[in-house]
Amino acid sequence: MPSRPTHVPVITTDAEAEAFLDQDLSALDPTQFRPLTWETAAKDARINMRIPGPLLAAIKAKAAARGIPYQRLIREALEAALK
Repeated sequence: MPSRPTHVPVITTDAEAEAFLDQDLSALDPTQFRPLTWETAAKDARINMRIPGPLLAAIKAKAAARGIPYQRLIREALEAALK
């Protein structure tokens, strides 16, 4: 009998995800998870601000490394600052 995983591996393909989900996941350590927020609220307000070019470049680079739009990264940072 294969051992049960205790940590979620880095999954890069749909096949890896399906294989991971097809096993008994009851041994996973719940402390490794973090809350997830879904972007369901309507984005009906706009802001316009001037920031230094190097700061915007850094934001865009970090967003690209995470595979998300840079506006989402800015929105996440604003939400985190308000928590």
